[in-house]
Amino acid sequence: MTIESLLLNKYNVPVPRYTSYPTVPFWKDNIDSKEWQHVFQQQFNLHNKKEGISLYIHLPFCESMCTYCGCNKKITTNHSVEEEYMQAIAKEWALYLQLMNEPPVIRELHLGGGTPTFFTPENLNRLLHIIFEKSIIAPGHEFSIEGHPNNTTREHLQTLYDLGFRRVSYGVQDNDPKVQQIINRIQPVENVRQATDAARAVGYKSVNFDLIYGLPLQTVTSLQKTIEQTIAMQPDRIAFYSYAHVPWTSRGQRLFDEKDLPSTDDKMKLYQLGKKLLTENGYHDIGMDHFALPSDDLYIAKSEGRLHRNFMGYTTQHTKLLLGLGVSSISDAGVAFAQNEKTLHDYYATIERNELPVKRGYFLSDEDVDFKQYILDISCKGKTSFKKEHLPLLRQYSFSELEKLEVDELVEWNEEGATVTALGYNFIRNICKAFDLHLLRNQVATATPRFSKAI
Repeated sequence: MTIESLLLNKYNVPVPRYTSYPTVPFWKDNIDSKEWQHVFQQQFNLHNKKEGISLYIHLPFCESMCTYCGCNKKITTNHSVEEEYMQAIAKEWALYLQLMNEPPVIRELHLGGGTPTFFTPENLNRLLHIIFEKSIIAPGHEFSIEGHPNNTTREHLQTLYDLGFRRVSYGVQDNDPKVQQIINRIQPVENVRQATDAARAVGYKSVNFDLIYGLPLQTVTSLQKTIEQTIAMQPDRIAFYSYAHVPWTSRGQRLFDEKDLPSTDDKMKLYQLGKKLLTENGYHDIGMDHFALPSDDLYIAKSEGRLHRNFMGYTTQHTKLLLGLGVSSISDAGVAFAQNEKTLHDYYATIERNELPVKRGYFLSDEDVDFKQYILDISCKGKTSFKKEHLPLLRQYSFSELEKLEVDELVEWNEEGATVTALGYNFIRNICKAFDLHLLRNQVATATPRFSKAI
């Protein structure tokens, strides 16, 4: 067994993905909506003119249940639901516009789900015009959408392209028919190819594929074929995710036999195979499961030290305010997080009362803000510098973690800062954990599973 294999086994422990800090399990229920509005307004006034804002719009509907999926979704084949949902989004957006003293400058926008392409092109066009009507579109903006290869049409792509979209991400997951059958996501590889070709014909500059390793019935042979087929289509970016088996929060994952899941050793082989094939074929490891071709903006941003990370994953846009619209959406105001109601019933009911539908969230302390920055620095730049006033806390919680990581040559550090080594880039999530004071303070206090494993 190689040194890397030994380390992968050692560090394959439950750890957050660090799209936020503090991470969601440490947030509070029933946050004060008035306080959130105050923080949002304050941060909007500080940052809108300087760099603009990011928008995430959650479109939750899917026509069928993918059993691996942990996203917030509503399964239906009744497309009449589109109208009511769009009206709710419009009302929520109007409530936020009332908190803004000037037109919002939209620098980044992402449509996620669910299946955004469940909505007709006409309805997506209507929805986005509602958003854009009282907004300013920033120069150099980045608009993207998640698409299902089975139902993303040329008309979808053209409509969104005409509105400024240049990135599309396809949920491919796996091309093997047996794997698709057990996870209930049937999409012939030809559909993926057609959707990719259509995006490029329209003019999209970046196509991403989401692939998952560790799915039930997945084998080294089947995954190799999927990745070889993927490489042949040359997506600009690839998110190569570990399947997160969290049946305690995702009921759909209880619908298949856990005996069909690859063993820990086999899952490790799947990860190593995928990374090897991707890097041998021109893809660069960005970190946190993301790979990109050298021509892609994500790779260029990493090379130039401009990479950023938020709830939408890695991004080239450096906005300090992310507003989430729609059921279960999450907003990040830099010093506070707010998550909307998770059920459509509660989301609609709150909107009907002309109230913002925020439910859970967290208001960050000064300590949280600073340690959030350490985690961002590590995940985006591979290095961070310590503030002297934090040394007592760092000595109490972080330095012992860094010492363990240093023994395995994953980091180099001293009391001035820490740097991720070339080997350490395989373990970014584990290194970020060294600065997660909430987790370090509570990891002994509870044995309840909260996070998926790192690999």
